[in-house]
Parts: sequence; structure tokens; C-alpha cells
Amino acid sequence: MTDADRLSASASPGAGDILQLLLDGQARTKADLVHLTGLARSTVSARVDALLASGLVIPAGEGASTGGRPPSRVAFNPRAGLILAADLGASHATVAVADLAGRILAITSEAIDIAAGPQPVLDATLDLGRGLLEGLDAGGTALVGVGIGVPGPVEHSTGRPYNPPIMPGWDRFDVPGYVQKTFEVPVLVDNDVNILAVGEQATSFPDTADLVFVKVATGIGAGIITGGQLQRGAQGSAGDMGHVRVPYSPDSSHEPGEERDLEALASGSAIAESLRARGLDAEGSADVVDLVRAGNLVAIEATRQAGRDVGEVLSTVVNLLNPSVIVLGGSIARAGEHLLAGVREVVYRRSIPLATQHLAIVQTQAGERAAVLGAAIMVARDVLSADKVDAYVARSAGIGTAESRTPASS
Repeated sequence: MTDADRLSASASPGAGDILQLLLDGQARTKADLVHLTGLARSTVSARVDALLASGLVIPAGEGASTGGRPPSRVAFNPRAGLILAADLGASHATVAVADLAGRILAITSEAIDIAAGPQPVLDATLDLGRGLLEGLDAGGTALVGVGIGVPGPVEHSTGRPYNPPIMPGWDRFDVPGYVQKTFEVPVLVDNDVNILAVGEQATSFPDTADLVFVKVATGIGAGIITGGQLQRGAQGSAGDMGHVRVPYSPDSSHEPGEERDLEALASGSAIAESLRARGLDAEGSADVVDLVRAGNLVAIEATRQAGRDVGEVLSTVVNLLNPSVIVLGGSIARAGEHLLAGVREVVYRRSIPLATQHLAIVQTQAGERAAVLGAAIMVARDVLSADKVDAYVARSAGIGTAESRTPASS
């Protein structure tokens, strides 16, 4: 159902529903909005005026005249607020400031050790965020929310990591509560592969409604988008491919009758372990990538076999979910085409023909900004939801300062 269809079915769409029609960045006249919503012109006019007063909508010139005075157009104002987005990995923190349309305005990265624990890692991340905000000429625009991706399972409703394997000390830590001691705004936390999926879709596949992003690095996980919506599952653990048992096949790297988790076979750590057993110096994912790029045949074949093992699990995903695009990312995917070739080899052979008829299996195209972009979009969608905009517009009539004019406190 489109936004226009949803509005037409609604008994009385509010200002927040009107804003949803403007979030695509297209300027519209009040007459356009009357046509899209079916509401009376006086109702649309009042709600647009409220959005203009809130700062979420701004004048955008004049439309084409059909005789008489040209009608005024309005558009969504992405500079009505700022979002702080952070992508925390095992050894890096990338932090960015974005506007409400998800455009990155400033970005920086720093080496960290996620195993150092939540407080030192979050303190370093927040310091980076403060530095970006202070260095940005934002004209008094307020921060409206913070989005954070972490390399482990997250209970999305609370923002607390849940038994994350490579994050000692983070289990059930109140990340939003800790961040809000510094920034008193909504804080959303998600698994890093989920925000990667959102960022990849927005950057490279905006017209694709069914996409699976697979990250192959120290761990293995998937971000699943179906019907245009990110699927987190009941508790937020959807996409945990790394703990799926890989069945034996003639292509398997393990013995008949030995079932092992995908992560134990195809993660960067698992590949490095198999290379060490064959006399190569490989401690982790970075060493695997270096060996592959150097043309080491043993490392190349091990990486391709890891792709086959990932493909064994993905073939089931393809049969169940029928995505249009599978995107491979993570450190091992940066080793070149070898992981991708192994995945394609198995998925196209083992999935049903109808599911693979138009399926594209590709490497990530969004680059290192995908995760922070996804975190920013996650926050923007939350603070700009119709209900929160309605609440904010209702409150904003009596608010006079530019600094307080954000939907974050709704």
C-alpha cells in the first residue's frame, strides 16, 4: 500500500501523515496534497501551516499557474534536525552526523577494541560525536536522535546487546541509558548487519523491496528486508545465519556426519584457522584477505569453499524468502570475487529455479559508509513517524526557541 492509499483509508490523517507524503523530497502544493489525501482544502492548509511553523516543512517556490497567482509549494526540511550515527565493529568505530534525510554531513573513524567493554568504547564514540557536532556549522540545529550499530545480537526494543560473542562485558548493558547521560535524545541500537542492510538498500538498491545483506567477517550474519521493511523478528535475532548448521554435501569442507555451524566453517576466524592448519601464517580475517590478494592458491580455495558453505545456508533463505538481491559484505567479501563465486555456485544450483530466475548476488556497493548511513536512516524513520510528528507538532505551537524545534522529545 502506498502512502497515498494509506492516507485515503485513514479516517483523519494528521500533520504527521501529511509529512509522510513529503519525505520523498518532492515539493508539492496544497492542492497536490488535497488530491493525494482526499481531505478538505481547509484541513490540508491547517496541517501544512502547522508543519511550516514546526520547521519540518519549508516553502519551496511556486508551482505552475493555471491562471491567476501561482500556487506556493512546500517541501520537507531535512535540516530541521541532526542525527548522530555510529558503527561499532570489533576494531573500529565510525561516527557520522547526518540530516533527517540521511545525508552524511561529517564522518570520522577511530580504532577501538570492542572487547574493552561498553563504557570505554561508548565514551570514545561519544567523544568523536561531540567533536563532529562542534565542528559542524549547523546554525543551532538540534540533535534529534542517536543510532548505533554493534557487532552482536541486540534486543531492539531495549537497545541492549544480548550475549554477544565478541563483546565481553556488553551483555544486557543499557546502551541507550548510558548514551542519554551525554545526549538527552532518543537512542536506537541494532545489530550492525541490520543497519548495513538498510544503508545498502538506500544507497544502491532504493527500488528493491526484497534484499538480504550477508556480512562475512569475524562472525556471519544477515540483514533481511522483505516488502521494503527490515525484519528483526520477535526479539531482534532474525538473520543469525552464523548459528545455522551446515548440512554435509559433496562440496563440504567437513566430514560426512559432522554437522557444524556456518560460523565455524566460513567466518574469517574459521578460514584463518584452516589456513594455519596448512602451515600458513593467518591469525584472522585481515591475514586471509592479504593472502588472497597476494594470489595464494590455498587461501583462494579456502575462501571459495567458505562461499560454498555460505551458499548452502543461503539457498534455503532464497527458497523461503525469494529476495531479489543478495549483497555480500564484511571483511572476507573484500578479498575479491572468490567468496562471491562460491556463493553463486551453490545458490544457483540448489535453490528452486523460480526463486533464482531474477536473483542478483553481488558484492556490497555502498562502501564503508553503509552502516552509519543505515543507523541514521533508522533514527530518521523513528523520529519522523506519523505519530511522533503529530505529537511534536501539537507541542511545538508553544515552543519558541530554534534549539527546541525538533521532533526528538515527542
